[in-house]
Amino acid sequence: MTEYGRGRGSEPWHPEDPLYGDQGWTGHQTQQGQAPYGNDPQQQYQQNPQQYQQNPQYQQQYPQQAQNQQQYVQQPQPQQYPQQQPQQYQQPQPQQGQYPQYQGQQQSYAPQAPQQPVYDSQIWDTGQGQYLAAAQVDAYAGVDPYAQQPAAGYPDGAPDQYATPEAFPPPQPPGRRHPEPEPAEQEEEPESAFFAGGGGQDGEDEGDDPSGDGRRGGRPKGGKPKKRSGMACLIAAVVIIGVVGGGGYYGYTYLKARFGAAEDFAGEGVDEMVDVEIPKGAGLGQMGRILKEAGVVASAQAFVDAANANPMGKSIQPGVYPMKKKMSGAAAVAVMIDPKKLNVLIVSEGMRNAKVYEAIDKKLGKPEGTTKDIAQREAKNLGLPAWAGNNPKLIDPLEGFLYPTRYDLSKDSTPESLLKQMVKNASDKYSELGIEGKAKELGLENPLQVVTVASLVNAEGKSHDDFRKMSEVVYNRLKKTNDVTNQKLEFDSTYNYIKGKSDINFSIKEARALDNPYNTHFVKGLPPGPIGNPGADALSATLNPDHGGWMFFVSVDGDKTTFTQTYEEHLKLVDEFQARQKQKNGG
Repeated sequence: MTEYGRGRGSEPWHPEDPLYGDQGWTGHQTQQGQAPYGNDPQQQYQQNPQQYQQNPQYQQQYPQQAQNQQQYVQQPQPQQYPQQQPQQYQQPQPQQGQYPQYQGQQQSYAPQAPQQPVYDSQIWDTGQGQYLAAAQVDAYAGVDPYAQQPAAGYPDGAPDQYATPEAFPPPQPPGRRHPEPEPAEQEEEPESAFFAGGGGQDGEDEGDDPSGDGRRGGRPKGGKPKKRSGMACLIAAVVIIGVVGGGGYYGYTYLKARFGAAEDFAGEGVDEMVDVEIPKGAGLGQMGRILKEAGVVASAQAFVDAANANPMGKSIQPGVYPMKKKMSGAAAVAVMIDPKKLNVLIVSEGMRNAKVYEAIDKKLGKPEGTTKDIAQREAKNLGLPAWAGNNPKLIDPLEGFLYPTRYDLSKDSTPESLLKQMVKNASDKYSELGIEGKAKELGLENPLQVVTVASLVNAEGKSHDDFRKMSEVVYNRLKKTNDVTNQKLEFDSTYNYIKGKSDINFSIKEARALDNPYNTHFVKGLPPGPIGNPGADALSATLNPDHGGWMFFVSVDGDKTTFTQTYEEHLKLVDEFQARQKQKNGG
């Protein structure tokens, strides 16, 4: 057979064969047990022949269900393709038992048709009978495909439900269904009114459609797009140039900063000065940014490169530096690695107040004695704790309260501000160590005596081990049971404090004859107050003495301090010390 356009072949044509047409499709749902087309095999339905002439796709043959044995015949129409001559195909006789469902049912075929059966405008010779197929007439035209059909067939004059303009086309067999044609490409959407000349003018809304076809700007269907405005093109060009130019500049800046030489000034800078404060923990990068913001260097990278190139570049200390503006990176590094250039004031451990006052006057450019006068006049207003400064015999109430550390100076620094900061640091440290509560544990009368012992230890000792043994000597000599020195400390540092000196060679006879509350060679017990500003190490040793029973000490070589428990051992060391001094002086 031929399967709707396939080439001729010897394939079986019987409707029960799976290769024949579309199996089991009648185009309509039927009631179970009812024939879809009535009981009259010869019943015909007159349809409008123009309907099929206008719709060639409906001029196909609908195969009959295998279970419905009735024959329906429709009047054949003139052949649609006259140029094709009908051809006869001799179908071989089916073998006995090949189609058992058709045995004994030959009466269902129409014997009254004299001509050969027509299938798709061609005559077929079956050898058993003639089947007349409706090749040009649609048996389903005018019937609602979704309505329940009556068992008696369709009445004459049934309306054609598919002839109205708004109706959908009638259903087709599944094998003859064709995919819907793809919609034609819509005309490219016109560009925005901003770029379309004349389109989207003021007062014209996008929803307005003068042409009635739903197109923007009233552009007629199928019309040519309007020419672009020259101004719109100019604006677009400016935007593109701006983007490209900006990207190029950014790329150039990035590459220059990443791979090019850092921007730098030349020389030692101008005469304009500025104070630059470097905080604690700042790295070279942060230092460079601070200097750049202050106008000292041209770029942070120039300073970092110069610091890395200098062997001392990483030893820069935090603090305040008086710097010139517009300095090269190398010049800035050279200033900052010099400790003398650092605008700070360092109070060393054991330093006396008299030396501190002189250093403040020098750093701040004040006349000599300015800070000392302020300290004496404003001592009670500088923040001393309540237990300090009450003894009228004190030479300086602030002695022992100018805490040893580094103080950064700035253009706003004053003697008062520095003294207040020093007193605050000392008070905070003493409170942290809890000296008020530990005074009684150590056999002392008040916290001020703790600071006084620490100042003596700091003045006489040289190391932390010395400090602990030295504090043990102080506590043992202060005991009432001390019958060797009779509770006298006999520290040379107290005599030197009165004299404002630091001599180790002086007359013991003169020292014992000097009547002064601070002279421990003359008075018993502790002096009225500290003789210097003890550091954290000396304070810690004072609160934790050695407990070795030490009573005497002497530095024979001027470097190492030797401690003894008895006076006899001490006298031997004193004789050795005096012999060394005679050799040193050529005596």
